[in-house]
Amino acid sequence: MNNYTQQPQQYIQQPQQIERNSFEIITRLICELRPDYRFVDEDQEAIIKRVIHTTADFDWLDILYFSPEVLHLIRDGILRGCTLYTDTTMVLSGINKTRLAQYGSKCCCYISDPRAIQMAKSQQITRSMAAVDLALQESGEKIFVFGNAPTALFRLMEHKFSPIAVIGVPVGFVGAEESKNTLIDSGLSCIAARGRKGGSNIAAAIINAILYRMPEVRDE
Repeated sequence: MNNYTQQPQQYIQQPQQIERNSFEIITRLICELRPDYRFVDEDQEAIIKRVIHTTADFDWLDILYFSPEVLHLIRDGILRGCTLYTDTTMVLSGINKTRLAQYGSKCCCYISDPRAIQMAKSQQITRSMAAVDLALQESGEKIFVFGNAPTALFRLMEHKFSPIAVIGVPVGFVGAEESKNTLIDSGLSCIAARGRKGGSNIAAAIINAILYRMPEVRDE
């Protein structure tokens, strides 16, 4: 009989230390794998590294598109107290809403709203499209954050509406790449993923990276 008992493996348990170590590894690997790579600025570096941290995929060094001044526009919009509209509840749940609320901004998703469900059924469209229509009926400044639904991105552009900015990173094989290419060519202020890659976790990571570089507001 084998009485050998394997000893528990030692591992880091503090979340902050895990994150710090992860970003140190990411920085080191970029230097090793892409020694000639240069980030445009520290803001884009923070976003791209957080997306890599989320996915363990270094392709993100090359596939994220930033329109001119988009990060300034997003930050200023959040500071003014805008609303972020997401295409999935997964994006909604992934965004740091506590940090967002510090600036008087909020986040909404209408994909499961009874009105969106009814509109989708009656108009024979996706619920993501109906959710965009509902968002556009509301007043106030808007940022759209899409990580999953190309139809939501196409629908927004059909309306010829100019939000503060659009985060367009739908993932998939049907319409995803085409919707993001259309967004990049649209003239809208945006952050978009070229190609098929993307996802709700990417969309949330982009917003969080922006929030974490904004000054934290504390109640006195």
